Amino acid sequence: MAPRYTVTLTEDERSQLAALTRSGKTAASKFIHARALLLCDAGPHGSPWKVADVAEALGVTTRTIEHLKERFVEEGIEAALERKPAAKPPKLTFDGAFDARLTALACSPAPAGRARWTVRLLAEKVVELKIAPKVSTMSIHRALKKTNLSLT
Repeated sequence: MAPRYTVTLTEDERSQLAALTRSGKTAASKFIHARALLLCDAGPHGSPWKVADVAEALGVTTRTIEHLKERFVEEGIEAALERKPAAKPPKLTFDGAFDARLTALACSPAPAGRARWTVRLLAEKVVELKIAPKVSTMSIHRALKKTNLSLT
């Protein structure tokens, strides 16, 4: 079975990767990716290793090498050396100002027709007052628990 992606480095790319692997100031992941690309080079200046041999030599999985080769062929050398950005956005984190406003809201009188605040009511009110763009009931619960505030 023929390899799915073939890495063919130009002389400039080879020298750039060799410089990365020889300098002592390269991040470990970048070093491993550069070394893997050098070992997988099927161009005129390289003698390609098998994917399994490269993975074993560098202490990574064969799937990592396959993904690296795919990124190199499709997106270029810079994309192959850097980590792929996260697919989903990072979670919202709330600061002390959010905690303070939430505590003040929880300590305020309950809405009309209610005996006390519930976590769900607080979550809805926080979004309504634009304290946060969106918030889950679990986030409200954790914030209240962190401040040792009981709704009962």
